[in-house]
Amino acid sequence: MEKKLKQLIDLLPECQVHGKEDKIIQSIAHDSRKVVANTLFICMIGATVDGHNYIEQAVKNGAVAVLVEKDVVVPEGVTVIRVQDMKASMQSIVPYFYDYPAQKMRMIGITGTNGKTTTSYLIRAILRNAGFKVGVIGTIQIIIEDRVLPIHNTTPDVIDLQSTLAEMVSSGIDYVVMEVSSHALAQERVVGCEFDTAIFTNVTQDHLDYHKTFENYIAAKARLFTSLTQVGNIKANKNAVINIDDEASKAMLENTKCKVLTYGVHNDSDIKAVDINVLASGANFTAIGDFGSIPLNLKITGVFNVYNVMGAIGAALAENIAKETIKETLELFTSVPGRFELVDEGQEFSVIVDYAHTPDGLENILKTARQIAVNRIITVFGCGGDRDRTKRPIMGRVATELSDVIIATSDNPRSEDPEFILSQVEAGVLEVLGDKQHEKITDRKTAIHRAIGMAKAGDIVIIAGKGHEDYQILKDKTIHFDDKEVAREAIGGLK
Repeated sequence: MEKKLKQLIDLLPECQVHGKEDKIIQSIAHDSRKVVANTLFICMIGATVDGHNYIEQAVKNGAVAVLVEKDVVVPEGVTVIRVQDMKASMQSIVPYFYDYPAQKMRMIGITGTNGKTTTSYLIRAILRNAGFKVGVIGTIQIIIEDRVLPIHNTTPDVIDLQSTLAEMVSSGIDYVVMEVSSHALAQERVVGCEFDTAIFTNVTQDHLDYHKTFENYIAAKARLFTSLTQVGNIKANKNAVINIDDEASKAMLENTKCKVLTYGVHNDSDIKAVDINVLASGANFTAIGDFGSIPLNLKITGVFNVYNVMGAIGAALAENIAKETIKETLELFTSVPGRFELVDEGQEFSVIVDYAHTPDGLENILKTARQIAVNRIITVFGCGGDRDRTKRPIMGRVATELSDVIIATSDNPRSEDPEFILSQVEAGVLEVLGDKQHEKITDRKTAIHRAIGMAKAGDIVIIAGKGHEDYQILKDKTIHFDDKEVAREAIGGLK
């Protein structure tokens, strides 16, 4: 990418400029470590870091201009552009710099508390089977066809997102399937992205540490649907695919001014799941609607996955994918990393690792486990530190109601005292414990070994909370930690 600095300045009518405007800008960055020659360095003020303090380093690395919100001293020859609102300024210049890449591909956005990742992988598989080149931006990773890149936020910031989308355009991508978090919508990180099909999975309690109220949380997600028909959009065929069984669907519908496809199990909908049969080996059901019917024999299980599959069907139908392609793909689909993922080392009991870290997510996987359980359910779970504290006792209560043995342990404690987190979880456990077995084990590795060590033939061990993550965030460091690796190690120790 390359733009004249003057072109970017012209997008910021209220800015003050000191220095030459005839420079060529070949890169934009807000991290001084990512600055290269001919970069515009954006001085963002974050929660812990102020970019204005890194101007000297940025200039050493090649920055020729800086975008600032306050008075700064810069080396000679560096152009200073001062603005009143950094976020708004970035939203104006960054998508423009990258030539509005989201307008050059079909964009499918997925929002909701649970199910985003699985739904995105299902849609990716369908679209690829239909012959399209597909990119994915989500919780686990960024995928550009078969190339995998790491990701640090469910939805990247404006610069990283637009840069990634531009790379996808260069790679010939036809469709981008993107998880769109409530944080990203509230913080307007997806400004400059024109979505074509938006999917709403569900809303349950999460992120209230940030949004403060449940209403704010729902309103943030609804922004995705408002954006489908906002002024300035240039693409046709806009669609909203909405889980009508979720109470918050009302807010999504109220904010949608384009074609709607609803899906559900309990309520009348455009895509309805009937004859649902949940088995240990998979789930069977038939999707029916004006399109006819799609009978499915899936290799993934759980009613929650029935909903994920219907969301994917809705998106595929909205994008005019043939029913035969949808059915063929869904029946071949096996799993998503860390989503109800089986750890099978030949043991006589089942071990399942799942990312469930909300009350509803935990309830979904435990209800599925209960449907297929022969004997006991042993649940290992925790709650993250520096996050919504109100859900901790709720998760303790859910785990206890649906499990036979409950082992509360650390998730990502971050800066909080792990023992304090577990005490809040335990408050919910004790409400409904009765004569069930309950243990608190702060060290997650020890907790997993304990659960697997007590498992007997026919039991199911659920290890919830971290799923695909291969790290654990402690107070003073981040360590390598993979629930699946630890589970395999524990199973191996039994032999």
